[in-house]
Amino acid sequence: MNYFRTAILLAGLTGLFMGVGYLIGGANGAIIALAVAAATNIFAYWNSDRMVLSMYGAHEVDAGTAPDLHRLVAELAGRAGLPMPRVFLMDNPQPNAFATGRNPENAAVAVTTGLVQSLRREELAGVIAHELAHVKHHDTLLMTITATIAGAISMLAQFGMFFGGNRNNNGPGIIGSLAMMILAPLGAMLVQMAISRTREYAADETGARICGQPMWLASALAKIDNAAHQVPNMAAERAPATAHMFIINPLSGRGMDNLFATHPSTENRIAALQRLAGSSGPAPAAPDGGRSGGPWGGQSRPRGPWG
Repeated sequence: MNYFRTAILLAGLTGLFMGVGYLIGGANGAIIALAVAAATNIFAYWNSDRMVLSMYGAHEVDAGTAPDLHRLVAELAGRAGLPMPRVFLMDNPQPNAFATGRNPENAAVAVTTGLVQSLRREELAGVIAHELAHVKHHDTLLMTITATIAGAISMLAQFGMFFGGNRNNNGPGIIGSLAMMILAPLGAMLVQMAISRTREYAADETGARICGQPMWLASALAKIDNAAHQVPNMAAERAPATAHMFIINPLSGRGMDNLFATHPSTENRIAALQRLAGSSGPAPAAPDGGRSGGPWGGQSRPRGPWG
């Protein structure tokens, strides 16, 4: 059902893009719009991962520079049946993470220093498993495509203003152009957000199955959501169009599970994980009673496949 809903939403986004092209230039405009969408998506297919990683100042780490983190990603990738992705670290105090890359063979998982320092090892495993689920579902490519089309719709709608008042063409006119400038980007944004929320629920479920403990991810989501609204992510504030990539909305405004949210509400996500785990009540505290100190501290007692 999640894949079906995503396909319908993506088809709607493409149809909206072609519709804007049709309003500007008729049938030829729709064809040109489709060609522009294809060209921008080809560019994004090959370059989106490098662009977003550079945007956040992420640097690649390996078994020599971050052995514990690298080993954890490798073990989870093996459990997920995925090739080992590249691992990146972002020097950012806000705990958060995202995955990128055009396919599982060219994937990258990026985590912030704040995430590594504030979560226990099992919670970090839940977060990384969630990001690997996005890779497994090919969501990294899907979200790049939706973001690219949504951005192109906004650009095309603004471009349409140049034709709105010209009586010698078949443009939509001044009023129609103004409405198109407002409604088309809004519609694209809503569809993009709906796709993002659908994929987050699916990644939560698959990520919980990869790590084997849904409540590890639930506990991590509660911690990250609390910190994300207190610790600013200035890189994300400068590029809000990338907010949907993160496991929790990195922007300072508190998200809600409504039409204008990039993510489902954290409470709803935790409730779904609780149902998956067969538990009830609030998300459990970390085993050390809520003390942080990072996932590699001596008080951590990791369970499951990591010893």
